[in-house]
Amino acid sequence: MSEAIRNGYKSFLKLEKSLSNNSIEGYLTDLDKLYQFSASLKTAKKPKDFQLADLQKFIHWISDLGMSPKSQARIISGIKGFYQFLLIEDFIKSDPSKLLESPKTGRKLPETLSLEEIDILISTVDLSSNEGQRNKAMLEVLYSCGLRVSELISLQITNLFFDMGFIKVMGKGNKERFVPIGQKAIKEIKLYVENYRNHQDIKSGQEDFLFLNRRGSSLTRVMIFTIVKKLCNATGIKKSISPHTFRHSFATHLLEGGADLRAIQEMLGHESITTTEIYTHLDKDFLRSEIIEFHPRNRKN
Repeated sequence: MSEAIRNGYKSFLKLEKSLSNNSIEGYLTDLDKLYQFSASLKTAKKPKDFQLADLQKFIHWISDLGMSPKSQARIISGIKGFYQFLLIEDFIKSDPSKLLESPKTGRKLPETLSLEEIDILISTVDLSSNEGQRNKAMLEVLYSCGLRVSELISLQITNLFFDMGFIKVMGKGNKERFVPIGQKAIKEIKLYVENYRNHQDIKSGQEDFLFLNRRGSSLTRVMIFTIVKKLCNATGIKKSISPHTFRHSFATHLLEGGADLRAIQEMLGHESITTTEIYTHLDKDFLRSEIIEFHPRNRKN
C-alpha cells in the first residue's frame, strides 16, 4: 500500500468519520489484511483494481483464517469505508464494495432433536409401503453419519465399506471424506438392498446410486424434504424439522457425549473449525447439569 493512500485514508477516518486513534489503528490493521490477500493472489492485482468478485474471495479468505462472523463484519465495514475514500479521492470510478454483504452476526442456532424424538420419527416410518425400508435406512444414515442431503442422495454402493465401518462421501467442492457408520444404519441399509433395491428395475447410469426412487433413478433433494416433513406431521413433534435437522442433532449429540470438536469437524466435512463451533452453543444446559451433578464441590456429603 502506498504511503499516500494509507495517510490519506487515515486522515479520512480521523476527519470525515471522527474516529478515535484506537479505532483508526484497527481499521488500518484490517486494511492490511486486504493487501495481504492481494499479495497472495497468483496474478498481481492491487485492491484499488478489485471487483466485487475479488472482494467476495477476500471474505472467504478471512473466513478460512478462522475469524468469527462478528470480526468479518467489522473488517467488511472498514473495507467499505476504504473504497468510499478511494471513490471520493478519484482513485477509482466505481465502488466494488457497494453490494458486498456482511455475514450474519446474530446467527440462529439450528433446531435439534432429542434421541427420543429421533427414535419416534424413525419408528413412524410405514414399513408396509414399498419405500418404507428405504426411508428408514435413509433417516438412519442422516443421523448416524451426519450427512448433508446432497451427500445422501449421491451416496454410491461402491463407496460403502461396511467391513471397515466407513462410507466414502462426496462433499462440497467434490471433496471426498470417510465417515464412520454404525451397525444400526448398516443393518437398515442391508435390509433395504436385500428386500427392495435388488428387485428393482434400475435405469441405465443409475446402478451405483444406493437410494433410488420407484422408477429406479436417484432421488432428489425435494423428495427427502417431503419424506421428513410427512413424518414430522405424523408424529406431532412441534419443531421446525428438515433433513438437515438430523445432521445438527448428530453433531450436538456427539459433542454432548464428549467427542472432540476437531473429530466432529472431520466427520461433518467442515473446512473451518469455526463452522463446527456453533454446536458448542447448543449444549450449555447439558454442560451446566453435568457440572452440577459431577463437580466435587456440588456433591452432597
